[in-house]
Amino acid sequence: MAEIQESGGGRKKTFEPNLVPFIDLMSVLITFLLLTAVWTQVSMVQIGTSIYGKKNENKDQPPPPLPPQVDIVLKLEIKNSGYHLVVGRESINLPKTAGLFDDAGLLAQLERIKQLYPDKQDAALAMEDDLPYEQLIKGMDAFLSAGFGQLSVLTGGSK
Repeated sequence: MAEIQESGGGRKKTFEPNLVPFIDLMSVLITFLLLTAVWTQVSMVQIGTSIYGKKNENKDQPPPPLPPQVDIVLKLEIKNSGYHLVVGRESINLPKTAGLFDDAGLLAQLERIKQLYPDKQDAALAMEDDLPYEQLIKGMDAFLSAGFGQLSVLTGGSK
């Protein structure tokens, strides 16, 4: 119980705060905390499942090193003007000839890159939004024919 003393008169007023709304709020907050703590625990268990393969039992051993030059960026941009291939810091333009994309030239370049980097498996493709979908499929087929099996399609078009 809180008391307030007025200056001068000597009278004391008693003030009793209503604790019921505060108790209601705290009970809701505690319930919410307990429910979210349980869901956090369950999601932590699901993350450890075998979505990404088996867990490494030997945590003391470092992961095996990547083969040399696997981390080289390989990206194909399909534009209205033709193909633009990026390999690391090298940039290769394959313009359209007679209004058609140079699919044979692209395949030859990808096979040359595969010979230079035989351990490279991943590649990325980006395409301008106004091009037909079949052109993206042709680019993917060229990558697969050259031996690049892990493809990523970048969204948002190439700029």
